[in-house]
Amino acid sequence: MKAMPVDRALDNTLALFADPYGFISSRARRFDSDVFETRLLMRPTLCMTGAAAAELFYDPGRFQRAGAAPEPLRATLFGKRAVQTLDGPAHRARKALFMEALSPPRVAALARGVGVAWQEAATRWPAAADTQLYPAAQEVLTRAVCAWAGVPLAEADAPRRTAELAALYDDAARGVSAHLHSRRCRHRAEAWLRGEIERVRAKSSLPAAARPHAWPASRANGAARPADAGTAGGASALHAVALHRDEQGRLLPARIAAVELLNILRPTVAVSVFIVFAAHALLFHPELRRPLINGDRAYRERFINEVRRYYPFFPAVMAVVREDFEWKGYLFRRGRRTLLDLYGTNHDARLWKEPSAFNPDRFIDRPPTPFDFIPQGGGQAQTGHRCPGEGVAMAAIDATLDFLLTQAHCTAAPHDERIDMRRLPALPRAAMLVRRAAAPA
Repeated sequence: MKAMPVDRALDNTLALFADPYGFISSRARRFDSDVFETRLLMRPTLCMTGAAAAELFYDPGRFQRAGAAPEPLRATLFGKRAVQTLDGPAHRARKALFMEALSPPRVAALARGVGVAWQEAATRWPAAADTQLYPAAQEVLTRAVCAWAGVPLAEADAPRRTAELAALYDDAARGVSAHLHSRRCRHRAEAWLRGEIERVRAKSSLPAAARPHAWPASRANGAARPADAGTAGGASALHAVALHRDEQGRLLPARIAAVELLNILRPTVAVSVFIVFAAHALLFHPELRRPLINGDRAYRERFINEVRRYYPFFPAVMAVVREDFEWKGYLFRRGRRTLLDLYGTNHDARLWKEPSAFNPDRFIDRPPTPFDFIPQGGGQAQTGHRCPGEGVAMAAIDATLDFLLTQAHCTAAPHDERIDMRRLPALPRAAMLVRRAAAPA
């Protein structure tokens, strides 16, 4: 048995926050090892990077999610007792809900809603004036996903609900004050959606013995909504979550159902980060616009995947060693918290040629695998812990590209290509700005 490489700092929590996207990979290179041990939040923690490590990490016989995420993340980003914290039959039953809710036809309906929401947003922008793209994208996605999910959203409430949903991921790890704000927003958002869950249940006539994951045909508000067009039988994600039954045939507690509904809304709003980066790529790689405008669908998919590979999104994911085992001569001890490096794996020079170059054509003869292309986690989404919302991310970026390429003009102020890699989530240092394109004369 080999000795595990160890970073012997007393605690590396501050070092992680100082370099969230490079912390693991830089030390892995220093140790010449895909795994090393350190201390985070004063707790011994393993850090892993690379495709082989990702394949190991997503082996449910080796790692579990229960007990992995620290309380600050559960209180902001994920929600407590959420699908991300489950294992085994409980996880499979809960994950099936998300896979059904985010099936390709429903994702296509959501993408259409995103396109409509961009059109409507542009009419609210001042004529011949710049609007900041990031908050604009957050509101567009909030309006689109709430309409699609059947969650009522009054016009006057849209800015407030947008800010609450964005704070769950944008403020969770950006200092004490921002983190406390994120907690308050989680409390308000869960209360809001718990009320909607209870309203649906009060009106539902679903029999007690109904199948789990059923999508009832009733409408969210007793009247047709744009969201209904994309869901089978007119059902909504709100109804699906409200009436979902766990592996034992029980309705979820209303608070947990609200948490899971947020786990559809919040990640969709977080796609605004990718949207900003897609605009950044268009601005600083203008030669890529023509094949995107010309309707080359294969190139469009490659471009979107390269945005997701190249730009930073979520730096790492966590799990806990299930039982003692050996890997590459190293002992993994039961109960040891483990981080898998997402960003570093997507930039691993052993896996990607010139990983620091933005090149959509790298995917022409190099299809990604479930363990080397992991911007939103690895493994299989259907049964594992890979994010079920990857299709949503790709579809929302795609719908936004249609708008940005033909009906808008993006700039950066100042004209600075650099990314703020210390921010969580990372964003361009310069504000990305958008304005309506001038109408043809």
